Amino acid sequence: MQQHQLRPPKGAKKDRRRKGRGDGSGRGTYSGRGIKGQNSRSGGGVRPGFEGGQQRLIKGMPMLRGFTNIFRTEYTVVNVDTLAALAGGDEITPESLVEAGVIKNLKKPIKVLGDGEISVAVNVAAHRFSRSAREKIEAAGGSIREVA
Repeated sequence: MQQHQLRPPKGAKKDRRRKGRGDGSGRGTYSGRGIKGQNSRSGGGVRPGFEGGQQRLIKGMPMLRGFTNIFRTEYTVVNVDTLAALAGGDEITPESLVEAGVIKNLKKPIKVLGDGEISVAVNVAAHRFSRSAREKIEAAGGSIREVA
């Protein structure tokens, strides 16, 4: 095969639409502009961002303060005093928290916070621990394990 014999595959090349070239072209009469109105006229149409006289979005944005972080991680919170009530010998895991009815499901990661007191040594496995929760659990003789 030589260079002058190369052809694009069938269907790869398509003729562009030629508007306004008569009724026989398939795009005749109104040329894809509809019948009447501002956008059908020559030179008609509105500038980019125009919203029919309503305050346009780009102009109203500075008045909206702050933003929402779409990558934020939402945690299910469990406090230290709740763990103290569950202390039974085995390690407290996310699955055991669901079984005990402390949390509803395992869709969100679990974070242990240091609200309340704990005097029982417990072994806790969770996704995150606050500094105060870590200190209280270890001071009571327990251990923590971060799950991925």
